Amino acid sequence: MHSFEHDTDASRTVFGTGTLSRVRDELRRVGGRRALVLSTPGQRALATRVAGVLGDAAAGTFDGAAQHTPVEVTDAALARAKEVAADSVVSVGGGSTTGLGKALASRTGMPHLVLPTTYAGSEVTPLLGETAHGEKVTRTGPEILPEVVVYDVELTTTLPWPVTVTSAVNAMAHAVEALYADDRTADSDRMAAEGLGALANGLRSLQRDPDDVDARADLLYGAWLAGRCLGTVGMGLHHKLCHTLGGSFGLPHAATHTVVLPHAMAYNAAAAPEAMSAAAAALGVGDAPSGLQALVVRLGGPISLRDLGFDLTDVPRAAALATARPYPNPRPVEHDGLVELLTHATDGATIHPEQENR
Repeated sequence: MHSFEHDTDASRTVFGTGTLSRVRDELRRVGGRRALVLSTPGQRALATRVAGVLGDAAAGTFDGAAQHTPVEVTDAALARAKEVAADSVVSVGGGSTTGLGKALASRTGMPHLVLPTTYAGSEVTPLLGETAHGEKVTRTGPEILPEVVVYDVELTTTLPWPVTVTSAVNAMAHAVEALYADDRTADSDRMAAEGLGALANGLRSLQRDPDDVDARADLLYGAWLAGRCLGTVGMGLHHKLCHTLGGSFGLPHAATHTVVLPHAMAYNAAAAPEAMSAAAAALGVGDAPSGLQALVVRLGGPISLRDLGFDLTDVPRAAALATARPYPNPRPVEHDGLVELLTHATDGATIHPEQENR
């Protein structure tokens, strides 16, 4: 079982089992005395539990966090923070709640502590994607990085299997794109490969035994490594597509990553053969794009954007949005290529190794 503390000049990570009990002390370490505890509506009970652990260090709760961090939700949370005179923020949950906490902390300067319950990984990055007027825009800055992340494996043991799968593949996307980033380093390559391996092994073990706590620990550890990749190097086409599909078409975040990632890998494979080779080895498959998609199928995850509410009639607009301000990518981001990619992803087309050369 993984158990450790990791400190940098900008942030602190506490990882283990039963670490929820340390939240009050960790909050006080960064100067928090009256924290607003954030969650989604579905995590209201857990937010109340965390507030109980904080005791008089909890100023109140706000359970309105939503996917893709809509600015109107942030405004409501700001009003709630002012109402309860909060001096700090504690985010409890997945990427939606972490995003809201980042938005709140970056606007107010309040210290931010995160208790992840999924494998989002965004809790260890200085990145924030916010949605306004139907478009998701990403920004970065040191003020966005949470000061403390407390990983408690016990908080992930009740994560439903479908969410476990999509959340873990979402984390894999951070590691995969780190392997072909322009600014990759030997350290980021190591974290990406180790993270992919931990995530893949954790999913396989957990499918065999849903009560395997060590598998849950592997998944959370892999997500931490993948999140560090996301915060260290630039992301490419895959993340641009998923930001577009989420912010402009309202598709669910982790499930969209799960569907798109194998297709984005196939799109980039011929331009990034070393990255694909490293990804395949880490995932334990012969071919990275098709092998990952086959793994998703075996795990019961989604493979079609149509099943998530996207339609072929949406493809041209999505391709246009994704090519308007493209992220750096190994293969040039071209409209016709994205139309093909999105068409395949919408239909749930099976990826074959030969598609790498298209």
